[in-house]
Amino acid sequence: MSNSIHIQNPINNKVLYEIDEITDIQASSIFETAKKTQSVIQNMSVKARIEEVFKIRDYVIQYSDFILDCIIAETGKARTDAFAAEVFEVTDVIDVYTKLAPKQLQDQKMNWPIFLMEKKSRQFREPLGTVLVITPWNFPFYQVIVPSLMSFLAGNATIVKPSEVTPLKPLWEHFFAHSGFMKDAIQVVIGGKETGAKLLAQKPDKVHFTGSVNTGRKLMEACAKQLIPIDLELGGKDPSIVFDDVDVDRTVNGIMWGAFTNAGQNCTGIERLYVQEGIYDQLVPYLVERTKRLRTSNINRDTSSPEDCDVGAITASFQVKVIEDHIEDAIAKGATLLCGGIKEKGSHHIPPTIFENCNHSMKIASEETFGPTLAIMKFKTEEEAIGLANDSVYGLSASVWTKDAARGERVARALKVGNVCINNHMLNEANPYLPFGGVKDSGIGRFKGEDGLLTFCNLKSVLIDKQGKLIEPQWYPYTNSKYKLLHAVMLSWFGKKRNWFKFITNVIPLDGIGNKEKFK
Repeated sequence: MSNSIHIQNPINNKVLYEIDEITDIQASSIFETAKKTQSVIQNMSVKARIEEVFKIRDYVIQYSDFILDCIIAETGKARTDAFAAEVFEVTDVIDVYTKLAPKQLQDQKMNWPIFLMEKKSRQFREPLGTVLVITPWNFPFYQVIVPSLMSFLAGNATIVKPSEVTPLKPLWEHFFAHSGFMKDAIQVVIGGKETGAKLLAQKPDKVHFTGSVNTGRKLMEACAKQLIPIDLELGGKDPSIVFDDVDVDRTVNGIMWGAFTNAGQNCTGIERLYVQEGIYDQLVPYLVERTKRLRTSNINRDTSSPEDCDVGAITASFQVKVIEDHIEDAIAKGATLLCGGIKEKGSHHIPPTIFENCNHSMKIASEETFGPTLAIMKFKTEEEAIGLANDSVYGLSASVWTKDAARGERVARALKVGNVCINNHMLNEANPYLPFGGVKDSGIGRFKGEDGLLTFCNLKSVLIDKQGKLIEPQWYPYTNSKYKLLHAVMLSWFGKKRNWFKFITNVIPLDGIGNKEKFK
């Protein structure tokens, strides 16, 4: 019996191709190649690395339709979703980081305390070596390219293990054959969980993981055994808070997109909606009415061409089961289904689904659904809304909708999350200058932002002193006179009121005492 993994089109369930796990020998060879290539990358100038990254940009622009076809075939995305979040965003990130890299990766002059004023302090921003990137199935192109190019710019060799649900094997074969990008600088290794384990066993210098909380915990435990540093960008149960002073039309359109783009398969998609009671009866019916107009991938089920739909298919069969379980649990516990629901058991075509009369005992309001569902709850006061939004093990992102700018910022500060949008949602991820990451069960570490390249660097602290005959006062031998001078210097400089005269009169003899007091 074959152990091959079947890659299927979620729109029509056709098998596209098969993949196999790699062997231990192959894993070792991949890392040997990476180490050899990394020594070349490290010796390249940042400018030369940038020129290589521009080859990725040019490839994406030239072959955007082919890239989209590959993504859609394996994910079932709506074409506009795939273009905006995967193709366009990649070009935007490249534009930003090729500008940031020269400044961020150069040696940095560091400040010093007064007692080290005659010495120089520097920070060298050096490559880590070989970085292993493990990516999720929901954004299979963006999540491979973006961390890989950032790792490469920082001077690392990068090995990527994409999700076995959407590995995009034909796309990567085409990319390496036609992009002209530096050979073996980024290696995409196709396989399943066994492949991931074999790669991790080779002890990369860092792991960058995006995926589920459960997998993140297991991976962190495995990395801990080898003391491998790891970044974790995990799941979310994003809340959205709507106050009663908003423009209903704009807010409804924003929430609808935030909840249902990519069929809700976003770690930062809106899954919980808290609406203030004063606007509830106006906003919720309008939201439901507008949501019912969204076109799903059902209309293109036979053609496998979702260009004309708003909401694509659910990519993974196991995720369909999770979404169905959450919908059934909500109904069983008394939630009111306003639109959508399970139209065909086991289908990858789940329409946008909205519930009201929800509470946090329901899975749809407490566990990550990762599908086109929205649980609506009513609130009275600002304090109540903050409490409800923070009542979650997750803390990835959130949104606040209000015309009151002061309230928007006040609530944003009170939310226990890593990212907040005020009067929008999810656009934190669209700004490469903003760091991205979560708190609580949503992850560890930050990615992107102006310091995003430093995620993939060894920040080496360097102190440079002069060579000469001076013996430092803190060096041996320890003597009573030296101790008294050190103590006097501390009191005169760090005391409540700085005494310059006492400081100078004690620091001058201290500076020369090392050359006077010798070992007996």
